[in-house]
Amino acid sequence: MAKELLEKARSYEREQLYKAQGDRPLFHMTAIAGWINDPNGFAPYKGEYHLFFQYYPYDLKWGTMHWGHAKTEDFIRWEHLPCALAPDKEYDKDGCFSGGALELSDGRHLLMYTGVSSKINKDGKTETFQTQCIAFGDGENYEKYEANPVIAKDLLPEGSDAYDFRDPKIWHEDDKYYAVIGNRGPDKSGRILLYESRDAVKWSFVSVLAACNNQYGRMWECPDFFKLDNKHVLIVSPQEMSAVGPEFHPGNANVCLIGTFDKKLHVLDREAVQAVDYGLDFYAPQTLLTKDGRRVMIGWMQNWETSMHTLPDTSFMGQMTLPRELSVKNNRLYQMPVRELDAYRAERVYYSDIRINGEKCLDGIKGRYIDMTINVRPADENGLYKRFCIYVAKDTVHYTLISFDPGENTITVDRTCGGFPHDIVNVRAFPVNSQKGRLKLRLIMDRFSLELFVNDGMQAASFIIYTASDADGISFESDGEVAAEVEKYELRVSCFDH
Repeated sequence: MAKELLEKARSYEREQLYKAQGDRPLFHMTAIAGWINDPNGFAPYKGEYHLFFQYYPYDLKWGTMHWGHAKTEDFIRWEHLPCALAPDKEYDKDGCFSGGALELSDGRHLLMYTGVSSKINKDGKTETFQTQCIAFGDGENYEKYEANPVIAKDLLPEGSDAYDFRDPKIWHEDDKYYAVIGNRGPDKSGRILLYESRDAVKWSFVSVLAACNNQYGRMWECPDFFKLDNKHVLIVSPQEMSAVGPEFHPGNANVCLIGTFDKKLHVLDREAVQAVDYGLDFYAPQTLLTKDGRRVMIGWMQNWETSMHTLPDTSFMGQMTLPRELSVKNNRLYQMPVRELDAYRAERVYYSDIRINGEKCLDGIKGRYIDMTINVRPADENGLYKRFCIYVAKDTVHYTLISFDPGENTITVDRTCGGFPHDIVNVRAFPVNSQKGRLKLRLIMDRFSLELFVNDGMQAASFIIYTASDADGISFESDGEVAAEVEKYELRVSCFDH
């Protein structure tokens, strides 16, 4: 059965390849068919950037997880590749969960993932195990290691939960391989375990790199750990998050911990904590290091609380964010769209020092495939307006509203009137660092998505929007006079390569 399940998925992909491509975003990665969630194995291989992802090709709902596969040269145009992993071994029969990838010195492509398997005990109760497994390949075809799993419960520290033990992210440094793995500790909250290996096959436990201590959510999933701008960054995706002030919203969240790695104790000395993304639709990000030294991140642009609902006549479920370049400034994570997007800009429309008081439309400012930057400030330097709004994906009935309150220094995004016929979470507000009503906001839209980048990347926020794609109006509104510059580009990208 081992080869049959993988070939079944690949055969199904070939059947679906050219169906219903017209309802897709242009440059946000989606699967050929079916459901996707977490990005996996986001890493360079032989001069290109490969992306795997949690994948169930046969339905628009979560199912027994496979690994889908795509690659890119510029993070904008993606080429679909055949399904890489299927749940076809005893140790992963209930799913090939998330993990990482690495190019080995001998040219092989190493995948490291969590295998999930369950068994019924003599007492009739079901016991589920999550173990770490590897596979080797050539960039398209992969063989699972004959001695899998390579990290099982015998390598867990005392008090660890063998069920919540998943999502390895692997890297090579100083002649060793390292992996960080999410786990639930003795206090029933999340922590990140650090492992090391000389050959990526035989592993040993090193330390608890960081622990939640019941402060930020419960289980910590999908860790990523890297050095950036002389700081160490740990990104985790907590489950069962309670709101923590205005910074963190409840639910399945994302948290960035910035600090210094203690190489003797192998722990992260935490110096700052922040949300990674402030929108409604962002989870389980992964990063890679580009050939020119940039740290680039991609995430699942969806939310577990809202992903059970799809629009009628949609052939896919789930998409990835636009990849983002990361930096650390003053102990804060910044993120901006990858610079490769600039090559796909066309039809520039620019307005300088326009005045807005009330509602205003601007000729040439519309669209659902756009890159638009707005700089806004009080028209009277000694005064302060009460609110500034941008309406996007707008027609006579529908719109998504982005509003800025300079008094509270808060941005609110509201897609309630977006036309989606389910009662899901539609409003998200988050604090921003704005001085005297000055705000710089960059919007990227790609049919069913809206991504905001505030004040040159100090904050980012991701949203799925469900409005029909012919609703392409954009307007501005201000309570009190503002002065603004608006620069808009159409984005011209061919559909996915196959």
